[in-house]
Amino acid sequence: MVGGTAIVVADTLVALQAAGAFARTQLPNRLFGITGSVGKTSVKDLLATILSERLPTAASARSFNNEIGVPLTLLNAPDGTKAVVVEMGARGVGHIAALCAIARPTCGIVTRVAAVHTELFGSLDEVARAKGELVESLPSGGIAVLNEGDPRVAAMAARTRATVITYGTGGEVRAEQVELGEDLRPRFRLASPWGAADIQLGVRGLHQVENALAAASGALVVGEDMAAVVVGLARGALSPWRMELGTAPSGARILNDAYNANPTSVLAALESLAALPAARRTAVLGVMAELGAGEAAEHAAIGARARALGIRLISVAAPAYGAEDVPDIDAAVGALGALDDGDAVLVKGSRVAGLERLAARLLQA
Repeated sequence: MVGGTAIVVADTLVALQAAGAFARTQLPNRLFGITGSVGKTSVKDLLATILSERLPTAASARSFNNEIGVPLTLLNAPDGTKAVVVEMGARGVGHIAALCAIARPTCGIVTRVAAVHTELFGSLDEVARAKGELVESLPSGGIAVLNEGDPRVAAMAARTRATVITYGTGGEVRAEQVELGEDLRPRFRLASPWGAADIQLGVRGLHQVENALAAASGALVVGEDMAAVVVGLARGALSPWRMELGTAPSGARILNDAYNANPTSVLAALESLAALPAARRTAVLGVMAELGAGEAAEHAAIGARARALGIRLISVAAPAYGAEDVPDIDAAVGALGALDDGDAVLVKGSRVAGLERLAARLLQA
């Protein structure tokens, strides 16, 4: 660019993070940090929707949750922002602590500890150690929202000075009378210390009930009213390629959950597929990446679960599932054959598989 201004720095990442840390000083203290092996993007999306009912709210775009995405979220918060929701990811111990030093959250939400990036972490206990850095960073006047149903997450209560609130089956915020509609959208009664309400989720999948409880807990504990929770959860939408249910011209229903995959999320997606009304159900799965030494066993377990649910399984360059394995997306389309209104197809895989392209082709076919 001719005539522009350039700022020369020794390290662009260090400069970006310093700028993000400065931006944080201009933002309100209602700043939420969200982490966990699964569910963090969904919780981020749902919480931001609830808060935006009353407050100008900024949130991480998509899954911008690393050393670049977190400072960008802070820098991009518009003037007049009253609440900020920051997703925080980790690929090793110390990563979340570094993000917290930039964002300085006052409320931390931890979803689950699961077998994600275990090739990098080494064990679930190391995953828990890393995720718990969020609650360790909270100030004494802060709030930690923890999943009571995950023992490793519940144990993080001992690692924080902040006030702790729990959600889940036996938590302070819990779901009762849960039902799943034919469109995979759950309904339930939300019970909490702040009152109770009937909830109709705008997002799909029984596993989203837990994510909704996390989001509701975060909102209620900082003083948002139950009416905003009810409306926000009803109109909440997820980031792309997460439990998107569409109908192809053939009448087949396509469940696009292709953003990423790990054993916990794939099992949840299979259960959702099994709940869809259909004469034939097929899952097309890509590899679950970065699982380390347990990779073969985890894939085999998913294959066994699909068979137990009566789901036909086609894998794309992932023979460890023990299913019909095909080399690429073109071959997957061929293996699926002609679809009609009796078919329901799940598409899911790790980011490296890029199976959202398959979902798009099926919806256009």
